Amino acid sequence: MIWLSQCWDQFENLDKHTQWGIDFLERYAKFVKERLEIEQNYAKQLRNLVKKYCPKRSKDEEPRFTSCMSFYAILNELNDYAGQREVVAEEMGHKVYGELMIYSQELKAERKHHLQEGRKTTQYFEQCWKQMDNSKKKFERECREAEKSQLSYERLDNDINATKSEVEKAKSQYYQRTHLADESKNEYAAQLQNFNAEQWKHFHTTIPNIFKNLQAMDERRTVKLGETYRSFAEVERRVVPIVSKCLEGMVSAAKAVDERKDSGIVVESFKSGFEPPADFPFEDYSQNLSRTGSDATIIAVSGGTRADPKHSMGKAKNKLWLFGKKPKPPTPPSRFSWDSVGRCLSEVTSGAPRMAALRGLKRGAPSLEDFSHLPPEQRRKRLQQRIDELSKELQKEVDQRDALNKMKDVYEKNSQMGDPSSLQPKISETICNMEKLRSEIHKNESWLSEVEGKQSSRGDRRHSADNHHHTPQGRESPEGSYTDDNSQEHQPTPQHHHHHSFDDEFDDDDPMPVIGHCKALYSFDGKVLYIIEEDKGDGWTRARKQGGEEGYVPTSYVEITMEKASKGAVTYI
Repeated sequence: MIWLSQCWDQFENLDKHTQWGIDFLERYAKFVKERLEIEQNYAKQLRNLVKKYCPKRSKDEEPRFTSCMSFYAILNELNDYAGQREVVAEEMGHKVYGELMIYSQELKAERKHHLQEGRKTTQYFEQCWKQMDNSKKKFERECREAEKSQLSYERLDNDINATKSEVEKAKSQYYQRTHLADESKNEYAAQLQNFNAEQWKHFHTTIPNIFKNLQAMDERRTVKLGETYRSFAEVERRVVPIVSKCLEGMVSAAKAVDERKDSGIVVESFKSGFEPPADFPFEDYSQNLSRTGSDATIIAVSGGTRADPKHSMGKAKNKLWLFGKKPKPPTPPSRFSWDSVGRCLSEVTSGAPRMAALRGLKRGAPSLEDFSHLPPEQRRKRLQQRIDELSKELQKEVDQRDALNKMKDVYEKNSQMGDPSSLQPKISETICNMEKLRSEIHKNESWLSEVEGKQSSRGDRRHSADNHHHTPQGRESPEGSYTDDNSQEHQPTPQHHHHHSFDDEFDDDDPMPVIGHCKALYSFDGKVLYIIEEDKGDGWTRARKQGGEEGYVPTSYVEITMEKASKGAVTYI
């Protein structure tokens, strides 16, 4: 062994070296711990980042643009990437840091055992040396005493004046010291032989074994460090393929961005189903003037048929109105009467549900159940979506009913499995739910049929208007749609009926203030109208009768004067 041949006398230094080795191992373990904490914090911050930018709404409400979907895909990939960082931290904690700490404790215990054996052997060896040294010193001391006794005996033996007893006494002491010296010599020889044997055993057997164990322990520590170094890198390398897939997913998400598809989604989401506005008709305000022959010729060349200003209903706007239906405005009669205005008011007040819807919108109520507040195309989509959802719910209820009926049949055949009557309440509840869902589906299908019928009739009207130039252009009412029957334009003006529910619908709101008055442009039976809301650009003005009834009148039929002096001023027209 290297340590034995080179460091056999460096037990204390080897003690210090093994302690340094354990300290270094624990230092590396601390490094791994801090690294995995960094990974954990990094993964946590990445997940928080993903959570921060993930959509808060449901998937049905999320935009379907490829740019948005790609970004959400990137967020998902980044979330998976954060998961791989957590895997790195977890494996570093178990396979590197955890093993290092366990091995460190085992290494400390093993080192302590070897050092205790070494110190115990050293103490025994030192004890043997002390015994041998003591016997040597004793032998040396007895030899000196024996030499002194010999000199004393020889001096008295040669002295003629010494008595015989003194000579005998000196001789006896000499023999005694010589005997003690011989015994010390024998003891020293025995101790020396024992020490030499222990010394050989100490340096050739005991210490080599201890050094061998210490060296093996230190080498295992070095090997363990190398293995954990490799594990430290392997943990990172194992997640590289998955991380690469995450990055590839991000690149694929970036490539999936399609500007054409996004544009198509915008068109699909926002197309209203309304037709573009028609050409404006020529409004001839000079029809009542006397004309020369050249003027008539100009008129004939201009269009063959003079435009009737009564047919000019203002600018046509593709506007969605509150009630979901656009009544056809009345054709101006030869004599303007209150019946014309009354018909407009009657169509506005044709139903309590419509006015309830108006009142709900004024108060900030939620969307209408039939989605009549939406454009036709959007309304059709929402109704179709609701029908699909209700159909799915109905199918679930049907499946549940079938399953309950099968279970009931099983219970009836084998009463031990359960009571058939216990299932009847649930079956009844399921059937009730099915009826409710069927009713809802039927109601929504009726609304959908209404929307599809209106869209079809609108296309037919536009086609008819394009082919018959003599037919007046459709005039928008405040509801923003056309009447379904063009023949109504030439029908007699219907008699105005007072709808008592009209006032009731506005009971919860304060009457709107009067802001002006209007004068009819044509012959009209004397009535009073108060202006309470100006024309918003759709060709209709909101007015109130003396009786309190409110409604809309064509702006082009009246001359409006705004009140400045006082609120509620009236003008007789």
